[in-house]
Amino acid sequence: MGGIGLRVLDTGPVTDPSSPTLLVIPGHTARIEGFVDVVPVLAARHRVVVADLPGSGEADKPDRRYDLRLYEDTLVGLLDALGIDRAVPVGGSLGGNLVLRLGHRFPDRFPRLVLWAPGGAWTARPWLAALIERTCGRRLFWPSVRIQSRFWYADDFPGREQALQDTFDYYRRVVGPGFVRMYWGMAADQIRHSLFDIAPEIAQPTLLMWGDQDHGAGMGAGVARLQELLPDNRLHVFPGRRHSLEAEIPVELAETILAHLERG
Repeated sequence: MGGIGLRVLDTGPVTDPSSPTLLVIPGHTARIEGFVDVVPVLAARHRVVVADLPGSGEADKPDRRYDLRLYEDTLVGLLDALGIDRAVPVGGSLGGNLVLRLGHRFPDRFPRLVLWAPGGAWTARPWLAALIERTCGRRLFWPSVRIQSRFWYADDFPGREQALQDTFDYYRRVVGPGFVRMYWGMAADQIRHSLFDIAPEIAQPTLLMWGDQDHGAGMGAGVARLQELLPDNRLHVFPGRRHSLEAEIPVELAETILAHLERG
């Protein structure tokens, strides 16, 4: 999209007009592989599209500016290329941030919204975003990742160590100027903007999900605030779970999404 090559998974039934297409949006630095256990459950009933976004996974990683608008435009361009007029965006973390931003920007194109633990569920700090952009680079990448990773999975998640090892191996393979610039650019732009500012204007029915052990960056308080601000939402809480619900409880997450969609 826009001259940047993506890797795209497009699966599930494509002929039933009553079954909405699900646009699954990975989180910050995440990739298609992170949804390997979620997609088959969703694709049993819906067409599912998920992509490695610019700078991540197997997508192109140009050394350029990365921000939320780039990802929004990329996702809309992907739907255009696939001939999909309307879809339900689904995502967590950065993906959840983009779900609400797309719903706000294109309400007719995204009639229902599904998200968990969204980045941007905090007060905007443009000064901190500017500081990150000026000072952070490859030297601080690994220290930042090591700190962040403590909040991804619950301590009792059986696959925690393997998931961390797989992610770190992936980072070692793809790290380079474009990947590092994407890492800090997307982090900074999420810090620069707050979902609290747009949430009251998002009228679509919204499924908001959260693992009740996910308190990194004030996520619990942020989700509670979004529940107050979104005009039409339902909150679903997963006890004992943390940030990466797609890894910790993929089948339960997918079944909760399907149940929400079937409510009409």
